[in-house]
Amino acid sequence: MTVLVFGQAGQVARELARRAPEAVFLGRAQADLSDPVACAAAIRAHAPVVVINAAAWTAVDRAETEEAAATVVNADAPGAMARECTALDIPFLHVSTDYVFDGSGSAPWRPGDATGPLGAYGRSKLAGELAVRAAGGRHLILRTSWVFSAHGSNFVKTMLRLAATRPALRVVGDQIGGPTPAADIAAALLTAAALLRDGAEGGTHHFAGQPETSWAGFARETFVQAGLAVTVEEIATEDYPTPARRPLNSRLDCTALATTFGIPAPDWRTGLAEVIAELKESGS
Repeated sequence: MTVLVFGQAGQVARELARRAPEAVFLGRAQADLSDPVACAAAIRAHAPVVVINAAAWTAVDRAETEEAAATVVNADAPGAMARECTALDIPFLHVSTDYVFDGSGSAPWRPGDATGPLGAYGRSKLAGELAVRAAGGRHLILRTSWVFSAHGSNFVKTMLRLAATRPALRVVGDQIGGPTPAADIAAALLTAAALLRDGAEGGTHHFAGQPETSWAGFARETFVQAGLAVTVEEIATEDYPTPARRPLNSRLDCTALATTFGIPAPDWRTGLAEVIAELKESGS
């Protein structure tokens, strides 16, 4: 029984490897998402029982000047994977993002709400969702937000690195969302994969950490748990300009996933404690 995972070095892929070491993981050397045909061929070659796409173009700002390349990775490749899975009649699970929404209002976004990405990255991820659905097979699109872990580049590691040399940090306080531990995303994907193989209905679902907070609030909790005396000054998004616009409202309503798959939204503070403990243990 082969579980095939696209992705190897990313945050979610590394957490999947911890929980499913028997799975086959394809990094860029084995399956480059800039070559969708090769991705489909890899699925045929491995003949898996389920495929999880945990790889993506995640350079949000760079996508503004390289949208075509981002779209190949985030849309064309998942579409090719999904079509191959449809042909083989196996489930396909794909990770998406809160950036498919425009960030308006203050209510948590539901899976069926109208999309409206603000930038190239969001457009590429939305195109990927559309391609996966169009393939017509058994699938799960899992939208998530603000992913963090002890691996790779993420907000928690950036804050801890900056805190080593600065007694105070200015952090955006008007973007609200749910930090999500990569470990919980991996666990949710594996649970959903097993249920899809047993006949559960898939579709589009949301999975994000609770309770909601701002980036500034996320930073404060990080410093508290790390035992660091760092002052956090809240600033507005407009005071921290970036090439790509960020959504102000990244809240995700995760009710449907809990109802359909029995997977509750995680408490990100618990996941944060585990990440900080791991970083301390590794000396990072």
